[in-house]
Amino acid sequence: MSGAEVPRSSRHFVLAAGGTGGHLTPAFALAHELERRGHHVALVTDERGANIPGKPDFLTAHVLPAGRFGKNPLGWPRAIMAVLKGRAMAKRLYETVQPSAVIGFGGYPAVPALLGAQAMDIPTVVHEQNAVLGRVNRLFAGRVNAIATAYGEVDRLKTKHSAKVHLVGNPVRPGVLALRDEPFPPFMEDGIFRVLVTGGSQGARVLSEVVPDGLSMLPPALRSRLQVTQQCRAEDLEAVRNRYASHGIPAELATYFEDMAATLADAHLFIGRAGASTIAELTAVGRPAILVPLPIATDDHQAANTREMVKAGGARSIRQSRFEAKELAKQINAMALRPDTLATAAHAAWNCGRPQAASDLADLVESFGGADMMEVIRVGANNARGASQGAEVGQGAARESAR
Repeated sequence: MSGAEVPRSSRHFVLAAGGTGGHLTPAFALAHELERRGHHVALVTDERGANIPGKPDFLTAHVLPAGRFGKNPLGWPRAIMAVLKGRAMAKRLYETVQPSAVIGFGGYPAVPALLGAQAMDIPTVVHEQNAVLGRVNRLFAGRVNAIATAYGEVDRLKTKHSAKVHLVGNPVRPGVLALRDEPFPPFMEDGIFRVLVTGGSQGARVLSEVVPDGLSMLPPALRSRLQVTQQCRAEDLEAVRNRYASHGIPAELATYFEDMAATLADAHLFIGRAGASTIAELTAVGRPAILVPLPIATDDHQAANTREMVKAGGARSIRQSRFEAKELAKQINAMALRPDTLATAAHAAWNCGRPQAASDLADLVESFGGADMMEVIRVGANNARGASQGAEVGQGAARESAR
């Protein structure tokens, strides 16, 4: 579907997402693709999402009330009132823009947006970025027209909903996707060994504490060639810098890297968390990784996110409870002592990538409210390209009727 272009009439779509990068990154990628196809796109989110860096200039943001349902039932009445108010505001918005479909990406702001759409018989789609169906997407799974997933295996997704599931992948930023056809950086027995360490937008303290010491325990043949790039919390920078200096390991440290695509392009090995966007970028580019799932992630979804990449041989996963310097050194040594082992892991990671995710997701949402001739591929397998990397894409009938 995403190969030859077909004439499309201009329509309106509304994207609804929580205000975190995990929800908004795929939403922004879809917005870019729909806008490129000539459609009009609006965003429903919260205050954080409306002001988050990276929001496309063409994407108008609408902030709706969205109550949070915490563990304390005393707060639920207020949350329900906020949702009802947001639902009413969403319906007024839809009367104005007349969307062909409303697409939810998880997070509480998606609740009133999806409720308003379903009250007006507007087709709805949800996209799940993680390998565990999130709370909001679980709430709507039985009522939406389609469920787009980033992984072939998704926990807490009921079998009875399988007929409406479409495996599309997790869209990544164009700058990162542009690296997919670039070769893995040369890794020779006497060359530099570049390691990239990140822990999310604010860094992760456990990485700052463990990684420098773990790298210092590598065999001299590896340790002497190290060049580390690490994201740290501002309050940890000086301590981490001193720790690397004490080990004689050159390291570039920062709280934020402006051009993460360029940083990732040079890396031979990634060490960090297992967020959905992180893994999507690693597999899009083909970078081997040692992943440390966030232990407090809802439903332990980061651990689930690692399954596909680990099974393929592109990554190793270490639970934070076992993430110690000695264990890290052991895993790095197993992956990188020989150049061919690391290159093989990079190839395996590349094979897990789904570079057409934004296009396939756009095909799916375009199939609602359009002309009868519009169809969408049901993605039944990895659609990575390449002589040995490629996998066949299921071409089963997948048109959903807009109710």
